[in-house]
Amino acid sequence: MEPILEIRELRIEFETFEGTSQVLDGIHLTLGRRDTLGLVGETGCGKSITAKAILRLLPIPPARIVSGEILFEGEDLLKKSEEEMKEIRGRRIAMVFQDPMTFLNPVFTIEEQLVDVILAHGKGDDSILQGERLNRKRAVGKAIELLGEVKIPQPEVRIKSYPHEFSGGMRQRVLIAMALSRSPQILIADEPTTALDVTIQAQILWLINDLVQRHGHSVLLISHDLGVVARVCRRIAVMYAGSIVENCSTVQLFKRPLHPYTQGLLNSILTFSKRESEAQGIKGVIPDLIQPPSGCRFHPRCFEMMEICKKEKPSMIEIEEGHWVSCHLAPNL
Repeated sequence: MEPILEIRELRIEFETFEGTSQVLDGIHLTLGRRDTLGLVGETGCGKSITAKAILRLLPIPPARIVSGEILFEGEDLLKKSEEEMKEIRGRRIAMVFQDPMTFLNPVFTIEEQLVDVILAHGKGDDSILQGERLNRKRAVGKAIELLGEVKIPQPEVRIKSYPHEFSGGMRQRVLIAMALSRSPQILIADEPTTALDVTIQAQILWLINDLVQRHGHSVLLISHDLGVVARVCRRIAVMYAGSIVENCSTVQLFKRPLHPYTQGLLNSILTFSKRESEAQGIKGVIPDLIQPPSGCRFHPRCFEMMEICKKEKPSMIEIEEGHWVSCHLAPNL
C-alpha cells in the first residue's frame, strides 16, 4: 500500500526539572493511503506525543526533536515553516482530541464554533463550494450538513445548542465534524472513545469506520484499548516506553503476537471464555524515561529476559510478511 505518512527514527526529548526525559526512542511508523493504523500502549508510553509531533504541536521548549523525519507525501514536516504547517493542519491532516469539553468553548453555541472553523478555511480546493469564499449563510448550511454526516439527529435544531447540552458522545461527534470540515487526507483520532460508555464507544468507532469507507481518509487511531483498535484498524503498532515493539496486521497481532509485551497485553484482557482468575497482568510499571533501562526498555518487566536484553536495544525484524517485531528472541520465532 502506498504510504501517505512515514515516521523515521524519530527521537524526542523533554527538558524537566528532574532532567531530560527521553520520550520517543527512534520510532518508525508508516500509514498507507486509505489505510487505518492503530497505535496502542499503556498510558504514558508516548502515543499522544507522536500524534502532536506529526502536526508540530509540541511545546518547544521544553520539547526537543533530537532526530528523525516525518514524511507527509514525501515532504519532511519537520523542515516546514510555521506558515506552511498552518496550511497543513486541518486542511490536510486533522486531529480529533480525547476530551471534547476541553476543545469546545462552553460559552458559544455549536453553530458559532463550527461555522468559525469553516469560515477560517477561506478558499480551498477541498471546499464543497468549489473554491468560493464562504459567506456565513453558506457556512451554516455546510455546518448542518457536517453534523448530519456524523449522525447527529435534527442537526438544523441541535446546531443552536451549547456544548453542555450535548452528551459526551455527541460532543465527540462535533469534534469529528470539525476535523472533517476541510476533507483532510489524514485523520488522527487520539483516544476518541475515552470516558464514553461501551454502547457510545461502539457508535463512535462505527462512525469513524464508515467515514473511512465513504471518503477514503487515512486514519491513525490512538488508544490504550486493543479491543477498540481491533474494530477499526487494518494494522496495529504496539508502543512501549517510547519505542515501537511490534507492528503488523490486526489479524496477525491477535493470531500470533510475538513480542512479550504484546503477549502480556493480550493475556490481561478479560473475555467470555476467560475467567477473571485466568487474566494475567504485566508486572511492574512503565520505566522512568529520565533514566530509562539500558538495552530493551521492556527487559525489567519481561518474563523472557536474557542478558543481551540488558545491554543492546533490539532491531526491528520482519518475521513474516508485514509482521515486524523488536525483540532479541525474534530470530528464533
